Amino acid sequence: MAVTKQTVRHAVHGPDTPRYLIPFDLRRQFHLETDVLVIGGGVAGLSAALAAADAGSTVIILAKTALSESNTAYAQGGVAGVLHECERETSDSIQAHVHDTMIAGAGLCDEECVTSIAEYAADALGFLREHGCDFDINDSGNVALTREGGHSARRILHANGDATGREISRSLAEAVRQHPHITIHEHVFVIDLLDAGPEEQGHVHGALFKSSNNNICAAYAPACILATGGCGQMWRETSNPSCATGDGLAMAWRTGATLTDLEFMQFHPTCLYIAGAPRSLITEAMRGEGAYLKNHNGERFMCHQHELAELAPRDIVSSAIVNEIRSNDFPHVWLDASHLDNTFLRNRFPTITATCNALSIDITNEWIPVHPAAHYHCGGIQTDHTGRTNVPGLYAVGEVACTGLHGANRLASNSLLEGLVVGLRAGHSAHKESAFSGPRALVHTSTLTHAHVDISDLTHSLRALMWQRVGISRTGKSLNTAIRSIDFWSQHQANCLFSQSTGWELQNMLTTGGLIARAARSRPHSVGTHRRRDTTDENIDTHTLHYTFTHTPNHS
Repeated sequence: MAVTKQTVRHAVHGPDTPRYLIPFDLRRQFHLETDVLVIGGGVAGLSAALAAADAGSTVIILAKTALSESNTAYAQGGVAGVLHECERETSDSIQAHVHDTMIAGAGLCDEECVTSIAEYAADALGFLREHGCDFDINDSGNVALTREGGHSARRILHANGDATGREISRSLAEAVRQHPHITIHEHVFVIDLLDAGPEEQGHVHGALFKSSNNNICAAYAPACILATGGCGQMWRETSNPSCATGDGLAMAWRTGATLTDLEFMQFHPTCLYIAGAPRSLITEAMRGEGAYLKNHNGERFMCHQHELAELAPRDIVSSAIVNEIRSNDFPHVWLDASHLDNTFLRNRFPTITATCNALSIDITNEWIPVHPAAHYHCGGIQTDHTGRTNVPGLYAVGEVACTGLHGANRLASNSLLEGLVVGLRAGHSAHKESAFSGPRALVHTSTLTHAHVDISDLTHSLRALMWQRVGISRTGKSLNTAIRSIDFWSQHQANCLFSQSTGWELQNMLTTGGLIARAARSRPHSVGTHRRRDTTDENIDTHTLHYTFTHTPNHS
């Protein structure tokens, strides 16, 4: 695909949504005040909080779950980054990391952003290590490195074998808990961002949230950093934990933030596929260490699909698996690691070993049933390289954001790196925002009423619809069906007031799902993770196309 440096952004009409999900009177709400408000408790949010606090700001963290249960904690494979010369592979370089990222992104990455993040990787990883993150060490006493799909060298740092995310979460959580300038509120649901209205260009100055004891409260700050993670729970088959419901995307949309590249949802090729069992991630690092993908006939099929075989970029591997499933009329393919050394396999992948053992699968001599599942959203809230959005006072970092690093398909293990690097930058930048000017006496009324809605049933219906109509393979007809269904549900069943987080999650998922389906319909050709079954050509554009949405909030 020929790609020039020209970038064209196409605005796409999105659904109309109310500015706020619930009525409130901030004159009567309990409130907190701080210099920097961080919403989210993964690698991006915790890095941002530490950076702002180290610079001298007071910081409040609002986390939907416990800090130990963020999406970061479920990351297995590792974090990518070219270390300083004394620790990297001799054949590796920052330029090679940039090249691999650009190739995986199918021509839609922002090269300036890619280079900026790759160049800062060694220092950012040093920040993690300084805060107690213990990466695995090899026999020579250096950081152990592995390789994953799309990478031309071994540059993936990992911890406790296949529990890298857990170790990163543990070390950062300990650091923020010990910091005297940081206050943490766990198990709270952030309902909406608060802004000053059109007269002040919608400057965000805080958030409305439901506390752990079920009170509606407000938190005020001159700078707010959204680090709410992704929207993987939008799809029936997913590797994501239950908290990944796209809340940050919907909140940002309602406040007028620009969203971009929403059509690019990455489906991880290998999730454990057993009826009645969770769709546990089977890290790409297993293929990086030599495991094979096989079809129902026991044949390796990736050798015929890409020169990197099992280590091809994720979009290519996922698409090949789906084709094998269709052609063999069998519900999954197999991952075979039985030819690897038994002791090495158990020590390198203890999490996967334990998960499979619980289901009576011995990975040292049995094949693992795998199937693609929704994994990581490459699009999100459009930001610059410091996480700054188009809305004054609002930053976005991590999976909820779109910096341009991933393009149409994320390179393996670049997600933790992006969250870390941009999180640190956003924290530094947010620290410099103007001093707090005091709470706003904002009042919002609503004509909507409470209604009886089977939230669980409608949520299941939405997730099934997204998997069937806006999944790995899409058509114009399937996307139109999805949009019509989501719009109907939004205007009828969910157009009411909820008083619990499951209802607000449903409203956020409907908003986010409608936006993703519209973005996918707007791109008629396949590229990266966006696969159109009704067109045969790959993206034929001679420039990079990004589909953006900006909502004008109605404060009436």
